[in-house]
Amino acid sequence: MANQFDVVVIGAGPAGYVCAIRAAQLGLKTACIEKWTDDKGKTALGGTCLNVGCIPSKALLDSSHKFVEAQKDFKLHGINHSGVEMDVPQMIARKNKIVKTLTTGVGGLFKANGVTLLEGAGKVLVNKQVELTKADGTVEVYEAANVVVATGSRPVEIPPTPTDGDLIVDSTGALEFQETPKRLGVIGAGVIGLELGSVWGRLGSEVVVLEAMDRFLAAADEQISKESMKIFKKQGLDIRLGARVTGSEIKGKEVHVTYAESDGSEKVVVFDKLIVAVGRRPYTENLLAADCGVNMDERGFIFVDDHCATDVPGVYAIGDVVRGPMLAHKGSEEGIMVAEIIAGQKGHMNYDLIPSVIYTHPEIAWVGKTEQELKAEGIDYKAGTFPFAASGRALAANETEGMVKVISDKATDRILGVHVVGPSAAELVQQGVIAMEFAASTEDLALTIFSHPTLSEALHEAVLAVDGHAIHIANRKRR
Repeated sequence: MANQFDVVVIGAGPAGYVCAIRAAQLGLKTACIEKWTDDKGKTALGGTCLNVGCIPSKALLDSSHKFVEAQKDFKLHGINHSGVEMDVPQMIARKNKIVKTLTTGVGGLFKANGVTLLEGAGKVLVNKQVELTKADGTVEVYEAANVVVATGSRPVEIPPTPTDGDLIVDSTGALEFQETPKRLGVIGAGVIGLELGSVWGRLGSEVVVLEAMDRFLAAADEQISKESMKIFKKQGLDIRLGARVTGSEIKGKEVHVTYAESDGSEKVVVFDKLIVAVGRRPYTENLLAADCGVNMDERGFIFVDDHCATDVPGVYAIGDVVRGPMLAHKGSEEGIMVAEIIAGQKGHMNYDLIPSVIYTHPEIAWVGKTEQELKAEGIDYKAGTFPFAASGRALAANETEGMVKVISDKATDRILGVHVVGPSAAELVQQGVIAMEFAASTEDLALTIFSHPTLSEALHEAVLAVDGHAIHIANRKRR
């Protein structure tokens, strides 16, 4: 009986640990397998997000933003000072302390909810058996009524720029710099590249971002991405679109990167450090026994249905190893859904309303449809925008860059998308998520009272602007 569980979850990241906790709350005998270890060889819970992803990058983003505020913005508020310097090792140490607090906290939640932690590498065998290989090489096999695969993802490496852990690093290595590089290269202008480029750019690095695509932030609404590009250029980020990296060479303490531009011409740029941030791939190597019956595609993503069930009854997969955006909150909600389905409940999640956030400053966030998507689908829509430059609260905080944009269905008035670049964009978009979850119309939000003065009023005004009723900006004349 000791080796038998109702649920065995493989992976203790945001998808896996949340699934394990919820399953245990529902009265299921639950185990969670994790092989990640810290620098002392102790099992580290929380996956990429807590250890080397979402949390540590936000810690560095906040530290670097406060440095910029102290350097440039305090004087505007009448706060005079001199000699502000950044102690990079202290910044990294603070980041590490936050990571330690949260990862050990997951262990405490396991104990509080009765989840059994199994330390080692998990593998799905036939008949819902799970093999556990411990650090010392010993192997144990567990029987499970249900198995949930939540092994997450890892950074993609590209042949032109093999990482060496020193001069050429992935997103993990970029969180450990002990000094600010003078010349920093970033390959990839996605979420990770922009966030890490912003951190070190604020601390004084000359940052060049090389992006192979010709359009900036293609997944975002085009109006928002164009506005964001202007802001980043103003901040000093040198973002080069249509730049396909073809090779790199380490010469002494420098990295020489060769890239081809859209017109085919070739250029070389020299950096002191290079961050490769071209995306992530599912972590499914050595995870599935050949005869276990669980199938995956050529890229390593496990095939699942709308409720994360694999081809084997009783075996599920969630998070970064399955279709959909590689986002911690998406994986967590899938974990809750699967746990509730296993417990016999009606598990559900709305894949149409998964918010996306880029934690630069200002933040960029969105949910729902973009204008270009609606045009491609032939849906008649109407849109309204409101700039933070017209917000009293944003002016008081010296946070006036960016805008809020709301898109709704022209026939039904139902809100189809909320897009923000600006202060607290992530929080404002979440208000849009809540409204859209309840199928709100722009009229519903227009009739809602927003407190004054708040940044949320920008959302209210954008909703009013959809029908040309904004109060604090001049409305466009409707054709």
